Amino acid sequence: MSLLAPFTKKSKLNNSIKDTAQARKSEGTTADGLFTAAYKGYAEVLLDDPIRSEALYNWGLALFHQAQTKTGDEAAKLFQDAIDKFAFCLLINPNYLAAAIDSGVAYMDYARLKKAMPHEKLYEAAKAQFERANSIQAGTASYNLACIYGLRGNKEACLKELELARSKATLPDQADMLADLDMANVIGQDWFVAFLEELNKQPEPEPEAIAPVVNPRGSKWRLVERNFDDDRAETGEEFVATKSETEVEPVIEEVEKEMKAEPVAESAAVETEEPAESAEKTAEK
Repeated sequence: MSLLAPFTKKSKLNNSIKDTAQARKSEGTTADGLFTAAYKGYAEVLLDDPIRSEALYNWGLALFHQAQTKTGDEAAKLFQDAIDKFAFCLLINPNYLAAAIDSGVAYMDYARLKKAMPHEKLYEAAKAQFERANSIQAGTASYNLACIYGLRGNKEACLKELELARSKATLPDQADMLADLDMANVIGQDWFVAFLEELNKQPEPEPEAIAPVVNPRGSKWRLVERNFDDDRAETGEEFVATKSETEVEPVIEEVEKEMKAEPVAESAAVETEEPAESAEKTAEK
Protein backbone atom coordinates (compact mmCIF):
# COMPACT_ATOMS: atom_id res chain seq x y z
CA MET A 1 0.00 0.00 0.00
CA SER A 2 1.46 3.37 -1.04
CA LEU A 3 1.96 6.27 1.36
CA LEU A 4 -0.83 8.21 -0.39
CA ALA A 5 -3.34 5.35 -0.17
CA PRO A 6 -4.87 6.44 3.18
CA PHE A 7 -5.59 9.92 1.78
CA THR A 8 -7.03 8.49 -1.45
CA LYS A 9 -9.25 6.12 0.49
CA LYS A 10 -10.41 8.89 2.80
CA SER A 11 -11.43 10.93 -0.25
CA LYS A 12 -13.32 7.95 -1.71
CA LEU A 13 -15.04 7.38 1.62
CA ASN A 14 -16.18 11.00 1.81
CA ASN A 15 -17.49 10.85 -1.75
CA SER A 16 -19.39 7.65 -0.99
CA ILE A 17 -20.94 9.22 2.10
CA LYS A 18 -22.05 12.19 -0.03
CA ASP A 19 -23.51 9.83 -2.65
CA THR A 20 -25.46 8.05 0.08
CA ALA A 21 -26.82 11.31 1.48
CA GLN A 22 -27.81 12.47 -2.02
CA ALA A 23 -29.42 9.11 -2.79
CA ARG A 24 -31.64 9.44 0.28
CA LYS A 25 -32.96 12.71 -1.12
CA SER A 26 -33.49 11.30 -4.61
CA GLU A 27 -35.98 8.87 -6.10
CA GLY A 28 -36.21 6.07 -8.64
CA THR A 29 -33.29 5.29 -10.93
CA THR A 30 -31.39 8.38 -9.78
CA ALA A 31 -31.41 7.12 -6.21
CA ASP A 32 -30.46 3.61 -7.29
CA GLY A 33 -27.54 4.94 -9.31
CA LEU A 34 -26.25 6.98 -6.39
CA PHE A 35 -26.58 4.03 -4.01
CA THR A 36 -24.69 1.83 -6.48
CA ALA A 37 -21.91 4.43 -6.78
CA ALA A 38 -21.73 4.64 -2.98
CA TYR A 39 -21.48 0.85 -2.62
CA LYS A 40 -18.69 0.75 -5.18
CA GLY A 41 -16.83 3.47 -3.30
CA TYR A 42 -17.20 1.69 0.04
CA ALA A 43 -15.92 -1.55 -1.52
CA GLU A 44 -12.89 0.23 -3.01
CA VAL A 45 -12.06 1.72 0.40
CA LEU A 46 -12.07 -1.75 1.94
CA LEU A 47 -10.24 -3.40 -0.94
CA ASP A 48 -6.55 -4.26 -0.68
CA ASP A 49 -5.97 -3.95 3.06
CA PRO A 50 -3.68 -6.92 3.89
CA ILE A 51 -3.58 -6.44 7.65
CA ARG A 52 -7.34 -6.10 8.03
CA SER A 53 -8.10 -9.06 5.77
CA GLU A 54 -5.60 -11.25 7.62
CA ALA A 55 -7.12 -10.27 10.97
CA LEU A 56 -10.63 -11.11 9.71
CA TYR A 57 -9.46 -14.44 8.32
CA ASN A 58 -7.80 -15.50 11.56
CA TRP A 59 -10.79 -14.25 13.57
CA GLY A 60 -13.04 -16.43 11.43
CA LEU A 61 -10.70 -19.39 11.84
CA ALA A 62 -10.76 -19.00 15.63
CA LEU A 63 -14.57 -18.88 15.62
CA PHE A 64 -14.64 -21.98 13.42
CA HIS A 65 -12.42 -23.95 15.80
CA GLN A 66 -14.49 -22.85 18.79
CA ALA A 67 -17.67 -23.94 16.99
CA GLN A 68 -16.21 -27.43 16.70
CA THR A 69 -16.09 -27.63 20.50
CA LYS A 70 -19.77 -26.71 20.93
CA THR A 71 -23.13 -28.25 20.10
CA GLY A 72 -26.61 -27.13 19.12
CA ASP A 73 -27.51 -23.48 18.78
CA GLU A 74 -24.23 -22.33 20.33
CA ALA A 75 -22.23 -24.14 17.65
CA ALA A 76 -24.58 -22.88 14.92
CA LYS A 77 -24.05 -19.26 15.96
CA LEU A 78 -20.28 -19.67 16.00
CA PHE A 79 -20.27 -21.31 12.56
CA GLN A 80 -22.35 -18.43 11.18
CA ASP A 81 -20.05 -15.86 12.81
CA ALA A 82 -17.03 -17.58 11.27
CA ILE A 83 -18.68 -17.60 7.84
CA ASP A 84 -19.45 -13.88 8.19
CA LYS A 85 -15.81 -13.08 9.03
CA PHE A 86 -14.57 -15.08 6.04
CA ALA A 87 -17.07 -13.24 3.83
CA PHE A 88 -15.85 -9.85 5.07
CA CYS A 89 -12.25 -10.95 4.51
CA LEU A 90 -13.08 -11.89 0.91
CA LEU A 91 -14.79 -8.54 0.41
CA ILE A 92 -11.52 -6.81 1.28
CA ASN A 93 -9.32 -9.31 -0.55
CA PRO A 94 -11.27 -11.32 -3.14
CA ASN A 95 -8.21 -13.52 -3.80
CA TYR A 96 -7.74 -14.69 -0.21
CA LEU A 97 -7.59 -18.41 -0.95
CA ALA A 98 -7.62 -19.67 2.63
CA ALA A 99 -10.76 -17.68 3.44
CA ALA A 100 -12.58 -19.16 0.45
CA ILE A 101 -11.65 -22.74 1.32
CA ASP A 102 -12.32 -22.42 5.04
CA SER A 103 -15.62 -20.67 4.40
CA GLY A 104 -16.69 -23.74 2.44
CA VAL A 105 -15.49 -26.02 5.22
CA ALA A 106 -17.47 -24.00 7.78
CA TYR A 107 -20.59 -24.28 5.62
CA MET A 108 -20.06 -28.05 5.41
CA ASP A 109 -19.77 -28.51 9.17
CA TYR A 110 -22.75 -26.19 9.67
CA ALA A 111 -24.72 -28.37 7.26
CA ARG A 112 -23.75 -31.46 9.22
CA LEU A 113 -24.86 -29.81 12.43
CA LYS A 114 -28.22 -28.98 10.89
CA LYS A 115 -28.47 -32.48 9.35
CA ALA A 116 -29.05 -30.87 5.96
CA MET A 117 -29.44 -32.95 2.82
CA PRO A 118 -26.64 -32.80 0.20
CA HIS A 119 -28.71 -30.72 -2.24
CA GLU A 120 -29.84 -28.13 0.32
CA LYS A 121 -28.63 -24.53 0.45
CA LEU A 122 -25.86 -24.96 3.05
CA TYR A 123 -24.15 -27.54 0.87
CA GLU A 124 -24.73 -25.36 -2.17
CA ALA A 125 -23.09 -22.45 -0.34
CA ALA A 126 -20.10 -24.66 0.50
CA LYS A 127 -19.86 -25.73 -3.15
CA ALA A 128 -19.85 -22.07 -4.25
CA GLN A 129 -16.96 -21.27 -1.91
CA PHE A 130 -14.93 -24.27 -3.07
CA GLU A 131 -15.52 -23.26 -6.69
CA ARG A 132 -14.35 -19.77 -5.78
CA ALA A 133 -11.19 -21.24 -4.25
CA ASN A 134 -10.54 -23.20 -7.44
CA SER A 135 -10.94 -20.03 -9.48
CA ILE A 136 -8.22 -18.42 -7.34
CA GLN A 137 -5.88 -21.41 -7.57
CA ALA A 138 -6.95 -24.39 -9.63
CA GLY A 139 -7.36 -27.69 -7.82
CA THR A 140 -6.95 -26.45 -4.26
CA ALA A 141 -10.55 -27.32 -3.31
CA SER A 142 -11.21 -30.06 -5.87
CA TYR A 143 -11.21 -32.87 -3.31
CA ASN A 144 -13.77 -30.94 -1.24
CA LEU A 145 -15.94 -30.62 -4.35
CA ALA A 146 -15.49 -34.32 -5.07
CA CYS A 147 -16.85 -35.05 -1.58
CA ILE A 148 -19.94 -32.94 -2.23
CA TYR A 149 -20.56 -34.65 -5.55
CA GLY A 150 -19.96 -38.00 -3.86
CA LEU A 151 -22.62 -37.21 -1.27
CA ARG A 152 -24.97 -36.27 -4.11
CA GLY A 153 -24.21 -39.43 -6.07
CA ASN A 154 -22.89 -37.50 -9.09
CA LYS A 155 -20.31 -39.91 -10.49
CA GLU A 156 -19.10 -37.80 -13.45
CA ALA A 157 -18.58 -34.61 -11.45
CA CYS A 158 -16.95 -36.46 -8.56
CA LEU A 159 -14.45 -38.23 -10.83
CA LYS A 160 -13.68 -34.99 -12.66
CA GLU A 161 -12.77 -33.24 -9.41
CA LEU A 162 -10.73 -36.19 -8.18
CA GLU A 163 -8.75 -36.15 -11.42
CA LEU A 164 -8.16 -32.40 -11.08
CA ALA A 165 -7.04 -32.81 -7.47
CA ARG A 166 -4.63 -35.54 -8.56
CA SER A 167 -3.19 -33.41 -11.37
CA LYS A 168 -2.65 -30.49 -8.99
CA ALA A 169 -1.14 -32.69 -6.24
CA THR A 170 -3.86 -31.80 -3.71
CA LEU A 171 -5.37 -35.28 -3.45
CA PRO A 172 -5.32 -36.81 0.08
CA ASP A 173 -3.70 -40.15 0.80
CA GLN A 174 -5.68 -43.18 -0.29
CA ALA A 175 -6.13 -44.26 3.33
CA ASP A 176 -7.77 -40.93 4.11
CA MET A 177 -10.10 -41.17 1.13
CA LEU A 178 -11.14 -44.72 1.98
CA ALA A 179 -11.88 -43.69 5.58
CA ASP A 180 -13.77 -40.56 4.53
CA LEU A 181 -17.48 -40.84 5.31
CA ASP A 182 -18.23 -38.25 2.63
CA MET A 183 -16.91 -40.68 0.02
CA ALA A 184 -18.83 -43.66 1.40
CA ASN A 185 -21.33 -43.56 -1.51
CA VAL A 186 -18.60 -44.04 -4.13
CA ILE A 187 -15.90 -46.15 -2.48
CA GLY A 188 -17.39 -49.46 -3.60
CA GLN A 189 -18.20 -48.38 -7.13
CA ASP A 190 -16.22 -49.79 -10.06
CA TRP A 191 -15.16 -46.40 -11.41
CA PHE A 192 -13.70 -45.35 -8.04
CA VAL A 193 -11.83 -48.64 -7.67
CA ALA A 194 -10.44 -48.13 -11.17
CA PHE A 195 -9.41 -44.59 -10.23
CA LEU A 196 -7.45 -45.89 -7.22
CA GLU A 197 -5.81 -48.61 -9.30
CA GLU A 198 -4.75 -46.06 -11.89
CA LEU A 199 -3.48 -43.84 -9.09
CA ASN A 200 -1.20 -46.63 -7.88
CA LYS A 201 0.26 -47.10 -11.35
CA GLN A 202 1.12 -43.45 -11.96
CA PRO A 203 3.87 -41.50 -10.20
CA GLU A 204 2.64 -38.67 -8.01
CA PRO A 205 2.55 -35.47 -10.11
CA GLU A 206 4.63 -32.48 -9.21
CA PRO A 207 2.51 -29.53 -8.08
CA GLU A 208 2.37 -26.66 -10.57
CA ALA A 209 2.67 -24.13 -7.76
CA ILE A 210 3.58 -24.20 -4.10
CA ALA A 211 0.86 -26.30 -2.53
CA PRO A 212 -1.34 -24.69 0.11
CA VAL A 213 -0.87 -25.65 3.74
CA VAL A 214 -3.69 -28.09 4.42
CA ASN A 215 -4.43 -30.33 7.37
CA PRO A 216 -6.89 -33.23 7.27
CA ARG A 217 -9.50 -33.17 10.01
CA GLY A 218 -11.80 -35.84 11.40
CA SER A 219 -14.26 -35.40 8.56
CA LYS A 220 -11.35 -35.39 6.07
CA TRP A 221 -12.27 -31.96 4.72
CA ARG A 222 -9.20 -30.10 3.55
CA LEU A 223 -8.92 -27.13 5.88
CA VAL A 224 -6.33 -24.45 5.18
CA GLU A 225 -4.35 -23.51 8.27
CA ARG A 226 -1.61 -20.98 8.83
CA ASN A 227 1.84 -22.49 9.02
CA PHE A 228 3.72 -20.30 11.47
CA ASP A 229 7.03 -21.47 10.01
CA ASP A 230 6.08 -19.63 6.83
CA ASP A 231 4.23 -16.34 7.22
CA ARG A 232 3.31 -16.42 3.55
CA ALA A 233 1.26 -19.62 3.80
CA GLU A 234 -2.08 -18.14 4.76
CA THR A 235 -2.41 -15.22 2.37
CA GLY A 236 -4.20 -16.95 -0.48
CA GLU A 237 -2.72 -15.34 -3.59
CA GLU A 238 -1.05 -18.58 -4.75
CA PHE A 239 1.11 -18.53 -1.64
CA VAL A 240 3.69 -16.07 -2.91
CA ALA A 241 4.96 -12.84 -1.41
CA THR A 242 2.05 -10.68 -0.39
CA LYS A 243 1.44 -7.18 -1.70
CA SER A 244 2.07 -5.79 1.75
CA GLU A 245 5.56 -7.28 1.75
CA THR A 246 6.52 -5.99 -1.68
CA GLU A 247 5.21 -2.47 -1.12
CA VAL A 248 6.05 -1.88 2.52
CA GLU A 249 9.68 -2.99 2.36
CA PRO A 250 10.82 -0.06 0.16
CA VAL A 251 9.12 2.35 2.56
CA ILE A 252 10.88 0.76 5.52
CA GLU A 253 14.20 0.98 3.69
CA GLU A 254 13.60 4.65 2.93
CA VAL A 255 12.83 5.41 6.58
CA GLU A 256 15.91 3.50 7.73
CA LYS A 257 18.07 5.53 5.33
CA GLU A 258 16.67 8.77 6.71
CA MET A 259 17.30 7.63 10.28
CA LYS A 260 20.88 6.71 9.43
CA ALA A 261 21.40 10.00 7.62
CA GLU A 262 20.48 12.18 10.63
CA PRO A 263 23.40 11.27 12.94
CA VAL A 264 25.77 11.59 9.98
CA ALA A 265 24.61 15.15 9.46
CA GLU A 266 25.17 15.99 13.15
CA SER A 267 28.66 14.51 13.14
CA ALA A 268 29.44 16.45 9.97
CA ALA A 269 28.38 19.67 11.70
CA VAL A 270 30.67 18.90 14.63
CA GLU A 271 33.54 18.22 12.29
CA THR A 272 33.06 21.54 10.53
CA GLU A 273 33.02 23.43 13.85
CA GLU A 274 36.39 22.06 15.01
CA PRO A 275 38.45 23.57 12.18
CA ALA A 276 36.73 26.91 12.80
CA GLU A 277 37.78 26.85 16.47
CA SER A 278 41.36 25.94 15.57
CA ALA A 279 41.43 28.75 13.04
CA GLU A 280 40.36 31.25 15.69
CA LYS A 281 43.11 30.01 18.03
CA THR A 282 45.65 30.37 15.24
CA ALA A 283 44.47 33.94 14.62
CA GLU A 284 44.86 34.81 18.35
CA LYS A 285 48.41 33.54 18.30
